[in-house]
Amino acid sequence: MIFMLCGTSDARELAVTLSCYGLPLVASVVTPSAAERLKAAAIRTAVGRLDQPGMISFLQEGNYSVVVDASHPFALEAHANAMAAAEALGLPYFRYERRSLHYDSHPRLICVDSYEAAARKAKQLKGSVMLTTGGKTLDIFAERLLSDPEVRLTVRLLPCLENIEKCLALGIEQRNIIGVQGPFSREMNEAMYRQYGTQVMITKESGAEGSLDEKLHAALDMGLYVILITRPDTPYCDFGSVYHAMDEIAYAVKAVLAGRERKDVETSTEL
Repeated sequence: MIFMLCGTSDARELAVTLSCYGLPLVASVVTPSAAERLKAAAIRTAVGRLDQPGMISFLQEGNYSVVVDASHPFALEAHANAMAAAEALGLPYFRYERRSLHYDSHPRLICVDSYEAAARKAKQLKGSVMLTTGGKTLDIFAERLLSDPEVRLTVRLLPCLENIEKCLALGIEQRNIIGVQGPFSREMNEAMYRQYGTQVMITKESGAEGSLDEKLHAALDMGLYVILITRPDTPYCDFGSVYHAMDEIAYAVKAVLAGRERKDVETSTEL
C-alpha cells in the first residue's frame, strides 16, 4: 500500500495515474474539499495534518510499503515529516515535484528568496499590491504593509473560512479580499489586475501546473512589477528519489512494490 501526500492540483492527476497502474494508495490531504475531489476519482483519502510522530504511527498502523510525496514545492514541513517518517521505518521515499520554470531577465521582475524579502520589497515599491501566495504566510505581509498609507494590500486566496477569518483578524478590509479558486486564465488575471488597480503582484515559483506563467506574464505585459519568491531548496534524504514525470514515478514505485512482494514470498517460502 502506498501512502501519498497530496498538496497540489496535479497531485490528484498523479494519484489517478498510480491507481491506473494498479497501485493501491491512500491520499493524505489537509482539507475535506480536496478529499472530495479525490473520492470522485475513486481514490481513498485520509484528511488532516500529520506531524512526524503522527505520520510514523499512521504508516505503521496501515502497514504501508512506500511513501510518495506530492505535496506543494513550498511545503517544507510536510517534506521533512514525510522523509523523516519514511527513514525511521525504512520505507522507500519518492518525491514528485513540478519542474521549475526559468524566466529571462526583465526590468520589472524581482526575484527574492523568502516571504520576508518579498514583503520588504513591496513596501519599497508602494502602490496597489496584490498578494497571491495564500493564507499561510499572510501575517508576514500584513505586518509590514497594512500600516503603510502608501500601500493598498489586496489578497487573492482560496475562499475557505479559515483564510477569510485570518484576513479579517489581521485587519485586511473585506473590499481587499479576493476569495476565489484557480487556476486562472491570462484574461482572468488581467481583469483582476485592472479591477484592483494593481501595480505590484507578489507570487511564488510553484511551477507550470500552478498557472504561474499566465499570472506572471499577464502582470509584466501590463506594466506591473512582479515579486517572485523562488522555490526553496529541499534537502532530500539519501534514499529518496525525485521525479518530474508522472509515468516515471509510477514505473519506479511499481518496481519497488513488486520487489518487496517477491521478497515477502521468498521469506514465507523459506519459513
